[in-house]
Amino acid sequence: MTIHPTCEKIDEVISAYALPGTLTDKQPHGNGHINDTFLLTYDTPTGTRKYILQRMNHAIFKNPPALMENISHVTDYLRKVIIRRGGDPDRETLNVIRTAKDSVYYVDSSQNYWRMFLFIEDTICLEQVESTREFYDSAVAFGSFQQMLADFPADTLHETIPNFHNTPSRFRDFQKAVERDALGRAHLVQEEIDFALSREADTHVLTDLLAKGELPLRVTHNDTKLNNILFDRSTRKALCIIDLDTVMPGLSHYDFGDSIRTGASTGAEDEQDLSKIELNLTLYETFTKGFLEGCQGSLTDREIELLPMGAKLMTYECGIRFLADYLDGDVYFKIHRENQNLDRARTQFKLVADMEKKWDAMTRRM
Repeated sequence: MTIHPTCEKIDEVISAYALPGTLTDKQPHGNGHINDTFLLTYDTPTGTRKYILQRMNHAIFKNPPALMENISHVTDYLRKVIIRRGGDPDRETLNVIRTAKDSVYYVDSSQNYWRMFLFIEDTICLEQVESTREFYDSAVAFGSFQQMLADFPADTLHETIPNFHNTPSRFRDFQKAVERDALGRAHLVQEEIDFALSREADTHVLTDLLAKGELPLRVTHNDTKLNNILFDRSTRKALCIIDLDTVMPGLSHYDFGDSIRTGASTGAEDEQDLSKIELNLTLYETFTKGFLEGCQGSLTDREIELLPMGAKLMTYECGIRFLADYLDGDVYFKIHRENQNLDRARTQFKLVADMEKKWDAMTRRM
């Protein structure tokens, strides 16, 4: 058995699960930056069985029990829906493995929090859009996620990261960063600051409508990047939504908007040549069509009408978060070169500006 444990508590944790069969391999897995992830392989009388074991980063997720309660409730619900529809619940949703004491997480002797999922075989993740068809399939998958959870009581979920997509709150945080000007950088980016401040009125649009009851509270993924979908290795069809750490109550616009922000832009998030950044209307239309198809009529007319605003606000929100972090000294988002967070902010603002130019075209596609 090949063993490369990078966490001294892993054997203690594995023993807490009492899994059937014989452990034959345990390896670090994936390239995530938040949680420590391992792939466990077991030989059983019915064949090989694999599991994903993760140490949760409770420096970022302050309440792992609440986070795992969200995930277990949502995935249990999804499993029932998938079974009712004749699907494969072992492949079409994450499956939380419980400990021998029937808990959805384990706390080791060093007070680290762990969890385990069934590994989904013969799948791949895509880091960027490789074809229009795959982007369309991702849209159907995220829309279907919304539809399957349309009747789930969203208000019973914990808000594991308070105000995660509360754009007015993010705007206030940005204002504070400008006022602090911790490293004296504000004078270097006054144009970007002015761009952000001039759009304050937009920040309240969705949250005000939610407060008035004109938009419904829903279960939202809140991190709908392409690489948070598993695709079937052979068919290349979208199969399963993963990375449910940010599943919380929210608005459908958050999930739609973040997918557009990351998938329908013509350049990288930290592109330095802003002439390469614009909204690809073909990809925007492709995702919109797939998302609405996946939602299968579960969205209200008002929600659909405001989906373009979701795309604009999620892009703007990320922009002010990147710019605030640049002003604070790059303390939240990791950087690998000087001014990377500033470049990230500039790409987001360029994308917002391009959306504003193409607003009529975006809204016609609703």
